[in-house]
Amino acid sequence: MQTFPVQDVKHYINGQFVDGISGRTFGNLSPFNNQAINNVAEGFKEDIDQAVAAARDAFDNGPWRTMKVEERLKYINRIADLIEENAEEISFLESLDTGLPISQTKKQAARGAENFRFYSEMVKSRLIGESYQVDDTFINYTIHKPIGVAGLITPWNAPFMLETWKIAPALATGNTCVLKPAEWSPLTANKLAQIIDQSGLPKGVFNIVHGFGETAGASLVAHPEVQLISFTGETTTGAEIVKNGADTMKRFSMELGGKSPAVIFEDADLEKALDSVVWGIYSFNGERCTANSRLFVHESIIDQFVAELKERVHNIKIGNPMDPETEIGPLIHRNHFNNVSRYLDIAKDEGAEIVSGAIPSAFKEGNYIAPTLLLNCTNEMTVAQEEIFGPVMAVIPFKTEEEVLRMANDVKYGLAAYVWTNDMKRGHRFAQAVDSGMVWVNSQNVRDLRIPFGGSKYSGVGREGGHYSFEFYTETQVIHVAIGEHHIPKFGDVKQNAVSSAEK
Repeated sequence: MQTFPVQDVKHYINGQFVDGISGRTFGNLSPFNNQAINNVAEGFKEDIDQAVAAARDAFDNGPWRTMKVEERLKYINRIADLIEENAEEISFLESLDTGLPISQTKKQAARGAENFRFYSEMVKSRLIGESYQVDDTFINYTIHKPIGVAGLITPWNAPFMLETWKIAPALATGNTCVLKPAEWSPLTANKLAQIIDQSGLPKGVFNIVHGFGETAGASLVAHPEVQLISFTGETTTGAEIVKNGADTMKRFSMELGGKSPAVIFEDADLEKALDSVVWGIYSFNGERCTANSRLFVHESIIDQFVAELKERVHNIKIGNPMDPETEIGPLIHRNHFNNVSRYLDIAKDEGAEIVSGAIPSAFKEGNYIAPTLLLNCTNEMTVAQEEIFGPVMAVIPFKTEEEVLRMANDVKYGLAAYVWTNDMKRGHRFAQAVDSGMVWVNSQNVRDLRIPFGGSKYSGVGREGGHYSFEFYTETQVIHVAIGEHHIPKFGDVKQNAVSSAEK
């Protein structure tokens, strides 16, 4: 396959690639062998201040906010064109940086272009107001206005797609933005900056500061000139972000962790259900927020289903992420590898049976965790309650619909759920009763960009996607216009009061 050169990464501020003010950098390590790939500029408060100042000036004084919509959307579509032109390099960089199999990162590059095209169309077709007439006296109407500077904080799993998922609606609606990408996956964020720079986007409209959450991320969240924070990541970090941004009355969109159930009833199409749950937990190396990490199987079919699961897990191809045949690559970072390994130790201590394959000796230097099943689990176990974020699935039997609904909801998270049954009354009933922002019935995790995405409970606050993103990225302003005569009280009008007294 074609390879591409990798350079050291700088910040992108006010239309220029610049070193950090401190001059400090950090190393970016390969998940495949834990060797250095390149160096990345480390941002601090001073770098965030520069980026926000550029974004603020571009919003207040630049052409972006006041530009004709058609002109603005030409830039959005130009970025989509350039993403498509650079899709092969984007896929290569994403796999190199994250360990995701290249067969999967190719789809992420395509999805990134689709995000920009989609929001170009949505702004034209769905960024609409409402009007309310009050007899022949008033007409009241609403408009959507860009808010200002959006702070975008993105995770390291599927980074390119998730960055475009936030940047596209932020820019298409007329905001400017500062992106703080995850420090473990800077390569495709940098490539996106190069693409946006090539598009000719006015300077300051889009900015990137690389660095760590405790410094660069926290400074972005606390900055008084940033009105919006869109964050995708871990729940504890999300809660801290909300606290740190409260003093400046920010608007938040939070897509956080998950411990999503997949429920297989006895009448389900078992072959399709098997395909779905294997893909749902082991694709993306298990580093997927909507992964079905808790599998509930009816007791009458669990032996058969688990036997087929074991066979599928044994046959999943572990390999080099650059090999098109690879189905599972290495986890993104050694720290994350150690955390997932810790949960496997906990599972053993809690009495679960651990079923997993072996890592080929050629890959021992990488952050590989083999696809793993945890059998003999109960819903109360730590490994069934806490987000592991790796290729690990806990299998739990159930007897009745009422029992499995209780177990499915007995967790602090509520992002996604999956239900497999050919009884559609039960499918609808269960889907509406489960505590999650999204439910798939007889389906794997497929996305329609027109619908909202988000979770309940500890899995997040707010919804993005489709026209629902406009509720976050725009301010709805109400304008009241008098079109006829109406009574207005005359407080303090001496002449009017004198006339009223004389009439009495």
